[in-house]
Amino acid sequence: MQLRELVDAVTGDEPPMGRTVDDIVAAGRRAERRRRTRFATAGAAGLVAVAVAAAITVPTLDARRTSSALSGAPRPGVSPWPDASPFTFTFTGYDAGTLHVQDPIVVSTAYQIAPVYSDRHTSNDKPVSRDEAIEQENTARAKPRLWAYLTVYRPGAFDPAAIKDGRSVRVAGRRAVQATLPFGLDPRNPVEPGNKLFAWEYAHNAWAAVTSISGDTATPSFADLSGLVAGLKPAGPTPAPLPFTVGYLPRGYVPLQVGTHAMPGLSGIATARAGDYGGATYTRPPLRTSGLTAPFDSVEGGIRDGFHIFVTPSTSSNQSPEPGATRCYPGAARRGGFCNVWSADGSVVVQVSSEGVGGQLPQAELLRIAEGITVADDVRDESTWTPAGDALTP
Repeated sequence: MQLRELVDAVTGDEPPMGRTVDDIVAAGRRAERRRRTRFATAGAAGLVAVAVAAAITVPTLDARRTSSALSGAPRPGVSPWPDASPFTFTFTGYDAGTLHVQDPIVVSTAYQIAPVYSDRHTSNDKPVSRDEAIEQENTARAKPRLWAYLTVYRPGAFDPAAIKDGRSVRVAGRRAVQATLPFGLDPRNPVEPGNKLFAWEYAHNAWAAVTSISGDTATPSFADLSGLVAGLKPAGPTPAPLPFTVGYLPRGYVPLQVGTHAMPGLSGIATARAGDYGGATYTRPPLRTSGLTAPFDSVEGGIRDGFHIFVTPSTSSNQSPEPGATRCYPGAARRGGFCNVWSADGSVVVQVSSEGVGGQLPQAELLRIAEGITVADDVRDESTWTPAGDALTP
């Protein structure tokens, strides 16, 4: 199910004025819980806000044990990983057989995330029309759909022992854990064979994890996913560039994660090829950066007091363009909501939203944040953007 289909499944109509990405995500989650069909038919947007937990045992993978690899110590000829600050990219994309890791586009206080594509699958990470979705489903030789991403955690952030029913294995001499994830990524559901998690220790006390939601239960296999281990190498560090700067923040709110050429968090991975410019998520207080098993927003209610900033082309919005206008809309139970500030020509919209992240901020504060945001002179030209460390605080 793609972005438009998620809305149609719940409302039966086009999205009304005032619906945000978070509304669609929440609607998709409710629809998926009712649907109980094969999860592989669900699109990326329906995955963003559902819970991630792991369960099942699978055969142990082959291993080559070396003491230096097991300890995470640098091997001869391998560069050590940089001690980079948050909101900094420290690896780039690479290929592993039929799998292709892209450059990371999301980075937080605890991890970086990159989309993963496959030669054998249709990557499910951009909105398509109803006709396009039907054509994909009806094509006789259509590839199974795949939504997959690689999360590279900072040292100490990931807890492999907390993966529910995960099986410990060793790959290329490194500690690893693998598990099959539940239907809908909801821990209350039984496992779905096409949903897999494979994580490994890429440096001392530092883990990377690939999450794979596939329409084919057999592919990618755990052996396929383990092929990503050897290719993950340090690069950079490179501060994440953002197409905006912040002029006002309410007291106590701190940046959690950002998206470069994407929305922040798993929403950005879910729509990686939608052409969005960038965004950020803030929380109060800061969220813990240890003991994680998945990205912050993979669990419903994981962020209880926060707000998002989205900078997108008007084509990504569920509201009709209003050149030069500023509009605010109330949220659930009249709490929070979101505010839009449109560019003079209506081609770009800045949205500040507390929907889906607690809704604690009053609308007046959301408006003040939105009006304090300065968009890059040429939002389409990354050379005019600002490093996240400078962009995220006034």
